[in-house]
Amino acid sequence: MEKDFNRSSDDSITRNNKRRAIQFKAAHGLLIGFFLWIVALHALGIYFFTKGFLLTRLVLDHISKCDSPPINLPELSPGLYDAGCWYPKTFDKAIIIVIDALRYDFTVPSQGNPHHFHNALEVLYETAVQQPETAFLLPFIADPPTATLQRLKGLTTGTLPTFIDVGSNFGGNAIEEDNLVVQLRDAGKTLVHLGDDTWHSLFPGYFDANLTHAYDSFNVWDLHTVDNGVTEHLMPLLDAGSAQWDVIIGHYLGVDHAGHRYGPDHTAMNDKLKQMDHVIRDVMSVLDDETLLVVLGDHGMDTKGDHGGESDDEIEASLWMYSKKAVFGHGHNAITKPPLFAKQRSVGQIDLVPTLALLLGLPIPFNNLGSPISEAFVGPGQAKWKDLAAVNALSSAQIQRYQDEYSVARGLSRDTFSGAHTLWKAALTLWKDTADNAASVREASAAFSRHQTENLRVCKSLWARFDIPSMLYGVTILGCAVVILAFYARATTPFRAEDSALFVRQVMLSAALGLALGLFIGSWNAAPGLLDSSLLGIAGGSVVGFAYTMAVVPNGYRIPIPSSTWGWLSVLLTVLQAVGFASNSFTIWEDEILLFFLGTFAFVSLTASLRQEAPNDRALGSFQSSFFLVLTRIASLSRLCREEQMPYCRSTYYASATSSTSASWQLFIPYTLSMALPSLIKGYLQGTRSYAGSAILWIGVVLRMDLLASAIYWTLDAADDNDWLNINKDKLRFAKTSLAQLTLGIAFVAGTTYYVWATPCISIELPPQENGTADPGGAATTKPKSMNVLGYGNMHGSRYFLLVTNWVLAIILLQKPMGGGSIGILTLQILALLEIIDSNDLSGSAIGPVTLGMLGNFHFFKTGHQATLSSIQWESAFIPLKTIRYPWSPFLVVLNTYGAQIITAVAAPLVVLWKQPPRKKGLLGDVAMAVATYILYFAVINLATTMWAGWLRRHLMLFRIFCPRFMTGAAALL
Repeated sequence: MEKDFNRSSDDSITRNNKRRAIQFKAAHGLLIGFFLWIVALHALGIYFFTKGFLLTRLVLDHISKCDSPPINLPELSPGLYDAGCWYPKTFDKAIIIVIDALRYDFTVPSQGNPHHFHNALEVLYETAVQQPETAFLLPFIADPPTATLQRLKGLTTGTLPTFIDVGSNFGGNAIEEDNLVVQLRDAGKTLVHLGDDTWHSLFPGYFDANLTHAYDSFNVWDLHTVDNGVTEHLMPLLDAGSAQWDVIIGHYLGVDHAGHRYGPDHTAMNDKLKQMDHVIRDVMSVLDDETLLVVLGDHGMDTKGDHGGESDDEIEASLWMYSKKAVFGHGHNAITKPPLFAKQRSVGQIDLVPTLALLLGLPIPFNNLGSPISEAFVGPGQAKWKDLAAVNALSSAQIQRYQDEYSVARGLSRDTFSGAHTLWKAALTLWKDTADNAASVREASAAFSRHQTENLRVCKSLWARFDIPSMLYGVTILGCAVVILAFYARATTPFRAEDSALFVRQVMLSAALGLALGLFIGSWNAAPGLLDSSLLGIAGGSVVGFAYTMAVVPNGYRIPIPSSTWGWLSVLLTVLQAVGFASNSFTIWEDEILLFFLGTFAFVSLTASLRQEAPNDRALGSFQSSFFLVLTRIASLSRLCREEQMPYCRSTYYASATSSTSASWQLFIPYTLSMALPSLIKGYLQGTRSYAGSAILWIGVVLRMDLLASAIYWTLDAADDNDWLNINKDKLRFAKTSLAQLTLGIAFVAGTTYYVWATPCISIELPPQENGTADPGGAATTKPKSMNVLGYGNMHGSRYFLLVTNWVLAIILLQKPMGGGSIGILTLQILALLEIIDSNDLSGSAIGPVTLGMLGNFHFFKTGHQATLSSIQWESAFIPLKTIRYPWSPFLVVLNTYGAQIITAVAAPLVVLWKQPPRKKGLLGDVAMAVATYILYFAVINLATTMWAGWLRRHLMLFRIFCPRFMTGAAALL
């Protein structure tokens, strides 16, 4: 009977345990579903805002034809490809050498103290000065964004890029509008491409397959493969004569990659520029009279060697044209020497399109907005104003034709281009009434130039028009998401995990009804479009469903108003940041503002800890608050300055303000980290008796060895950069990548497996007097009456922290040594914060998740990043890889860029798990509230940056400051 009873009792316990496990997993699933809906809601808000905010233009599919010039010039327009379309051609063939990131000051003599990039590429300035009738050198100004793909679009179509195009820089779509490459193909020219494979993404199938050789363009650590490959195939083509080809495009990447890897002021940059000097001289030596040689940079680079934004150094590139025959001139301004500074006599990059088209006897591409470059048409000696006026007339006429078609396609009013149209009529009248005297022809040419300038201004303003309704939809959805998170996370009545079932069910039902309504409205109203109507219906319906559930839920949620000083401090710190983003100065100095906010938190927590009654809490809280403050100040020493902060900021993240490599002394940081970080973590765990079980192996051995492997990796990288080791470069790089792959494998694969199967970080201690005694016969033992479970009070927190260390290991490897030190400090700050929360009994307060959010943003800056495109560390994609591999390469860049935010996001549950009783009721609900509060912080920041970017959409610094910060906030939130 007793056995049956015990069996029945055991079965009941088993069933109850299974039921609880199922309920626990179901609650987990519902919570995940709820947070996925929150993410989707934010994604929809960001989609609608960006759809109306980021600039776009309508692309016309018209193609200029040889037999259809925009204006009749009987004495000049042969109308045949053999003689030249629209205008007599000057050259039969062309060699176009693109030196990626060729900044203008790389090509002119140094003015003052020379840098490594001075006096290395001398041939361009030298020939322009000594042979002004066969060569000219000019500053070549790019339109931002200064990413290679967008620049190639502008260089071939003559149109302005839109900001949204920058997102496609990892893999662009083919150009479908009229462009130079299309015109060359239609003219029957044989096109050869060598180098950067971006050209093949834009122009698939346009180049001769037998002569073309493309190379991967994104391995910024490889300075030589592409350049050597271009030269290897270029020179044989020239030596064999020009019968095989008509136009060669050679795109060199070494200068750009040297900038990304080392910065412009480095010996590697000097070597690459000297190499380019030799290549150009070799090409000049075999050039014939009928071939035009063009050397250009698609953009520049900033002081660290990066690009993507709109600073002067990033947009100031170089343009040089050379011919064996004397065809160029300077009679229009009587200045034969190239300008020494890029602000003087510059031309736009879109001006290359009509210039090359007319020099090669091609029609000007239909969508072109550029103007012919005067030096190419004014002729040697005395200025030939009639020729210059003729090419300006053709360019203006084509622009006017494009303007008319664009107005019809967009339904623009007649007043939109009224100023440009008036200038066109006046210029045309002058042209028709000119006699052969130079003054009247010169005035006609100037009139056409004024028309081109005005039309460009109008088009820029047209493409800066924003879709206000779409932007408002986005802001409204983001605002609703913030309100939802606020109620969910900080409602006065504690949240229960089981309530998720009510929310998820009602949200899904309401979203389905909203989708049906959106489809109905979209089918009847074409204004928003069927897709947008459906998405708005889903968003609106789900929000209404949540509001309805809040009204009927049994818990009786109330307005989430803070009820403590800590709660109000959380609101104050978040709101002050949100409001501050309306100021460009606040946005520029955000890293220093966060330093002040974190210091304020540390001071307040120190004050609160000193007022604790319990001596242990008072001592522990005071020490950890002071430690937190000291760590914050140490982390602030790592700094990467943005251009707008100069001269009040000094960069320390790299070896110098003009370098992209680490200083030799910074290599001590990862070694120090490998010794100190595991020991300090061990100290925190020992404080709760949790340095036991799984923690001993992972923290004491694996963490230390993996950090040491990261330190060795960066030592090998420095050895590779500075040629410290006399060994084969390929073997050294193989060793580097293998070590990086091993480190990441341990962090993610072994670490995750270990965490899933890890035993709790506890140990069992039996009192000495109760170890159990054997009876005299040795047949039985007496069980101990009591035992101590060490670490039981922090069982959940200590075990979960092992998961945080996995991400810490991976992200430290992907940072430069200075950034790795910042991540190590962040890890210790998280532990100090957890102790502050425990000693002040703040596990239920919003201050913990909010401070974690601030820490994530603070260390975003301390790991060498800014809210600018040029600060993205693309080279991180190649730490464990030799070539671009999707999706791993973008994933590695994301880990490098947002590593600090990722770590704090993973650590968010620790706010309510650290030193909490394992059997505490509602623990899952507490975790959900902590995570929701953490997301709420970033949601408020994203809403603020979105609203201010929209409100300040006409601000001078919109695309330099406010738009990049909005994009950074949106990416961090998602």
